[in-house]
Amino acid sequence: MSTRAPHVLIIGAGTGGLCLAHGLRQAGISVAVYERYRTSTDGLLGYRVGIGPTGSRALRECLPPRLFATYLATCARSPRWFNVITQRMRQTASFELRPDTHPVDTERSVARMTLRHVLLTDMDDVVHFGKTFTRYDQRDDGSVTAHFADGSSATGDLLVAADGTHSAVRRQYLPQAVTRDAGTINIATRIPLTAHTRSLLPERLQRGISLIFGVGGMMGVLHVMEFKWDADGRLKPDVAEADAAILSTWPGLAQDPTRDNINLIIWSAARRFPPDVMQRRGEDLVQVALDLTGNWHPHLRELFARSDPDSALPIRVSTSEPVPPWKSSTVTLLGDAIHTMTPGRGVGANTALRDAALLCRQLRLAAAGDKTLLQAVADYETAMVPYGFARVADSLNRSGTNGEDRMYKPVVGRLALLGARGYFGVTSRVPPLRRKFVDDFYTYRGEED
Repeated sequence: MSTRAPHVLIIGAGTGGLCLAHGLRQAGISVAVYERYRTSTDGLLGYRVGIGPTGSRALRECLPPRLFATYLATCARSPRWFNVITQRMRQTASFELRPDTHPVDTERSVARMTLRHVLLTDMDDVVHFGKTFTRYDQRDDGSVTAHFADGSSATGDLLVAADGTHSAVRRQYLPQAVTRDAGTINIATRIPLTAHTRSLLPERLQRGISLIFGVGGMMGVLHVMEFKWDADGRLKPDVAEADAAILSTWPGLAQDPTRDNINLIIWSAARRFPPDVMQRRGEDLVQVALDLTGNWHPHLRELFARSDPDSALPIRVSTSEPVPPWKSSTVTLLGDAIHTMTPGRGVGANTALRDAALLCRQLRLAAAGDKTLLQAVADYETAMVPYGFARVADSLNRSGTNGEDRMYKPVVGRLALLGARGYFGVTSRVPPLRRKFVDDFYTYRGEED
């Protein structure tokens, strides 16, 4: 059995693709990443990603120790509470989460842009920007060549699709693997965190993840993101000495525009939104959010009004359709490129990271000669497909991310809303149920292979 280490081509410099690239380079496996955006800051806004134990474990496994420490240092303040509130900011439930004293077994708040800069650290020789993938060729000698819109190409032993929901690799490789509209739309906004905007929120909302169950089928989520640097990018005086030492030498801090902010997102069935909502941007989109939340608490509406117009983003939620197993080859997929899921369980990024760590383990075995490259890919896919599509199904059936959810029905929706609020209210007030809820939260977000 050949022990020649493969050369791996990764299409897409997202969270999963970059995590895999770090893991492969750590293992001495040649890797190159091709990203369609032209710079490190294109195509992303600073919205929150919740990284649970599964994701942190994968990052610890794949990143160099110093860079994993940088990841921890760049996380926003971890949530201490999971809250459920009404549109009038009345508390339905509140669950205390675990402290972030453990590097892995907790829930961490990460800004997408910041995580991108962390994962791009020391990868200048690996990541190639401005490379829009168009097609690939698989050759009889086992190699695979990726072609790009600028006329260039790259050849390797394995092509990994990490190019997201609209994956061009998947369209060619698995045309039967399709995504569909989940029937819901989000409007995401980001509000600068100032003394005034902070004063609009009670302490538990400032320190937690807050799910908003509004009447009429209008849902929302609110996160407060506080980092270890101030509005000018300088380290705050209360930053721990170890974190300060890491951040003061991390080049990404000077490049990352992320600052303390409040993420406020609403969603509902697509029919509730203007037909042209996906084309709207800026203040026009913020006004749509205000129009849809006329019966919400004045403080929440003021947050919308104070949001950065350039950050307002409409999102049409998609979900993958289950796909039967396929014959493994020199092309494989990870993350949203194969199992796009709604934000209902908040595990999309965690699942992509889980994929990356699993595939990296398998490719290390192939590089060591313990199995063939094709067997490594097959073993990865055999594990990834079941857990990935299980997460897709779970996410579609949670928190009203399915447009056909009862929450959005004219009459039944009122009963569904009362039922949801009642469930959370009882669960938070009965100690054994409260403990089980929190334990299940971490168990689900901490699954591993």
